[in-house]
Amino acid sequence: MQNLVSVIIPCFNQGHFLGKAIKSVLGQTHKHYEIIVVDDGSEDETKSVATGFTEVEYIFQTRQGLSAARNRGIDHSRGDYIVFLDSDDWLNFTALETNLDYLLKNPALAFVSGAHSIYFQEGAQVILVEKEVTDNNFIHLLEGNYIKMIATVMFRKKVLESYRYDTSLKVCEDYDLYLRIARHYPVIQHTVLVAYYRKHESNLTRNYLFMLDTVLKVLENQKSSLNGNAEITAFNSGIASWKLFYTGEMYHELRNQLHGGAEINKNYINSLKKYNPTLYLKFKKEHYSLTIRRSLKKVIPGFIVKIIRRSDLREMGKINLGDLNRTKPFSEEFGYDRGGPIDRYYIENFLQNNESRIRGRVLEVADNDYTMRFGGVKVSQSDILHIDESNPNATIIADLSNAPQLPDNSFDCIVLTQTLQFIYNAKDALKTCFRILKPGGVLLMTVPGITQISQDQWSKSWHWSFTENSVSKLLLESFSPEKVKNEVFGNVLTASAFLFGMGLPELTKEQMDFPDPNFQVIITSVAVK
Repeated sequence: MQNLVSVIIPCFNQGHFLGKAIKSVLGQTHKHYEIIVVDDGSEDETKSVATGFTEVEYIFQTRQGLSAARNRGIDHSRGDYIVFLDSDDWLNFTALETNLDYLLKNPALAFVSGAHSIYFQEGAQVILVEKEVTDNNFIHLLEGNYIKMIATVMFRKKVLESYRYDTSLKVCEDYDLYLRIARHYPVIQHTVLVAYYRKHESNLTRNYLFMLDTVLKVLENQKSSLNGNAEITAFNSGIASWKLFYTGEMYHELRNQLHGGAEINKNYINSLKKYNPTLYLKFKKEHYSLTIRRSLKKVIPGFIVKIIRRSDLREMGKINLGDLNRTKPFSEEFGYDRGGPIDRYYIENFLQNNESRIRGRVLEVADNDYTMRFGGVKVSQSDILHIDESNPNATIIADLSNAPQLPDNSFDCIVLTQTLQFIYNAKDALKTCFRILKPGGVLLMTVPGITQISQDQWSKSWHWSFTENSVSKLLLESFSPEKVKNEVFGNVLTASAFLFGMGLPELTKEQMDFPDPNFQVIITSVAVK
């Protein structure tokens, strides 16, 4: 049958959900499909529900796990295209038609994925999840699983003949498969709604420690095949992001247990201690404080408890420095060896917020990682500038502070991140940027404020740290005031953590995002010609 799509639905004791999943396939606008239900040893009504539909091919196997059930479905499929639909989820009525259209128009693609919505049983809240990724997908997947839901994916069966699910993985098996395929084949993600994900108490994704251990294992499996700085950076960013995400979930769960009077999950506490010491200490302090308050309430009138709670117990000279009682930083590599530098959080958020400006002909210094990551298909030409010929990837050799060989009005965008501190004549470097930008072209710049000094070969070239005032004065030498927007990021905690070489996973998002202009870790600038 032409363009036959095999929809494989594994099911284990979720017969009460299965009917909706099957009906969502029967209602598709694309009518050339087959439905294969793989019963993974269910003891409920799964068989009766599945066999109640004449369109369904029912397969039973003794309990082997989700990955084995999906592989079994592949073995029995007849279609050239395959969709995996979990029994508690369902498809949007145009799902097969939408994804098949992408694969037919792009024969090189191994798979295509789309958007999904999350359905909460309590309150039926629906949240649309969207992110378009059309290039560098392997790098994006190293940074995190942007696909999130397997039912949004349509595979070419010929690819799955070489790549199967790893049956040793009980969770994150999809993420593992995406990474292995995207390593060798082009894939894309679009933003058309494809499927609905049902959130409920028995979702495996709620087992945060198990999820974290497994996702780190999945990423580590890719480590030996990483190629180039972009992939290594993405890998490190992914490791840090997963640790930050799941320890954050564990922390909130621990707080719920603490305040709800439930038994504290000691494994979660140990995981926080290992992967996120900041949250670990925060929880320990909260646990101690709550224990004291509960004890006081039993013996002291409530109004005295309030007085004690409000008093400042940290007398002068009584601060416990703890792990910070040291004269050497934890890392002399800005935190790269502790999950990623704190300043990169601000830098990459800045570029993400301005990604629409990274387009046309773009110039970046040293490499074009940010150009391609945030500009993608919007970039028609990517140039890499370096001070000398030691960089084989450089397309332009020049000193930005004295570069008469660079023609006027040439670039739509210049990405200048953490570079200006290495240029002694910073004022002339910015004048060059203004000159070589096209009218309407934009300079996206970040500079260090409170920072370590690089201890590698660049240490002797590190001339400056900046403030928002100094950056503003430098830019206004060339750019019009109404065309310049500067922002500062950081606070006393992030500045201290950055100086100590702590890694990004060791702070929470809330701590990172708290603004205090008196502690300028990073200054960002958007300057338009």
